[in-house]
Amino acid sequence: MGLLDRIGMVVKSNVNAMVSAAEDPEKILEQSIIDMQEDLVQLRQAVAQSMAALKRQEQQYNQSATQAQEWEKRAMLALQKGDENLAREALNRKKTHADSAATLKAGLDQQSGQVELLKKNLIAIEGKISEAKTKKEMLKARMQSAKAQENLNNMLGKVNTTSAAATFERMEERVLMAEAKASASAELGMDNLESQFAQLEAGSGVDDELAALKAKMMTGSPASQGALPPSDSVKPSVGQAIDAELEALRRQMG
Repeated sequence: MGLLDRIGMVVKSNVNAMVSAAEDPEKILEQSIIDMQEDLVQLRQAVAQSMAALKRQEQQYNQSATQAQEWEKRAMLALQKGDENLAREALNRKKTHADSAATLKAGLDQQSGQVELLKKNLIAIEGKISEAKTKKEMLKARMQSAKAQENLNNMLGKVNTTSAAATFERMEERVLMAEAKASASAELGMDNLESQFAQLEAGSGVDDELAALKAKMMTGSPASQGALPPSDSVKPSVGQAIDAELEALRRQMG
């Protein structure tokens, strides 16, 4: 293979690749249907013309056949009147019209077959066009679905799932931290409230004791304050009570 042949093949392959890339299936199908409809219009015109020609041939055939019958009647009338020459002339006219009718009948049969064939082809093309339209809509829907899927895949390809997952984890961590802070604040608020009530309760006991001591000091006299209680009214001290409890334990153990 020579250099020029190789260059030609490269050019053709590049051109074919460009044409294939530029082809839009939807537009190609639409143009195909338009071409089929144009052919259908031409075929309808041809069928209409053939039917018109067939109609004219039928009229000519009927006219020739009628003329042949008419001249035959005239020949019979001439024979009835005894004029053989006139009858012979009438038969000659009859033969002329009969031959013309026979020729027209042969052409009429042939033309009728062609018209029927054209009608069948017309019906077939109409069916193909209807089928092509249905198929075009199906292919159009499939192409749109394919393009939508391709766009979706491209969008998914652009999305960084690792980064998105890390972002969601970071945001979830922040939410958990905020919830923990809120819970801690609530607990601190409860502890503060309990401590305040505890202080109030402790303060009220000291105040009561202080008030009782003041009352005792105000009502008591100096003589009575210095007097000692009788010996039988002296209560044992705390130390004595403890010593007695220890002695009882020793006895139990012994």
